[in-house]
Amino acid sequence: QVQLVESGGGLVQAGGSLRLSCVVSGYTGDIDIDSMGWHRQAPGKQRELVAGIGHDGSTNYLDAVKGRITISRDNARNTVFLQMYNLKAEDTAVYYCMLSDFPQEYWGQGTQVTVSA
Repeated sequence: QVQLVESGGGLVQAGGSLRLSCVVSGYTGDIDIDSMGWHRQAPGKQRELVAGIGHDGSTNYLDAVKGRITISRDNARNTVFLQMYNLKAEDTAVYYCMLSDFPQEYWGQGTQVTVSA
């Protein structure tokens, strides 16, 4: 059974930083060739892609977080990271990790990030 477990969320003041981690276990595919990403969902809003990283290390970011968030991966440890700086109140959401093995997608349970103004 594939599991994605996120960690690193919490309560932080505006302007602060957090580093989220997502560890993948039970996956029998080749994670080196899969894309991974972080999505978020705020109360009353749709889930949105925050950052994605391809098998070749290429990245893409939501415009609202560019320059403040960096996604990276460590394939040897089956882990993807999301480093967040200068957090804003509007970054408050549940953050979900996703592994894409097209057409299959695997999702974590999410970790709450709350930014106080």
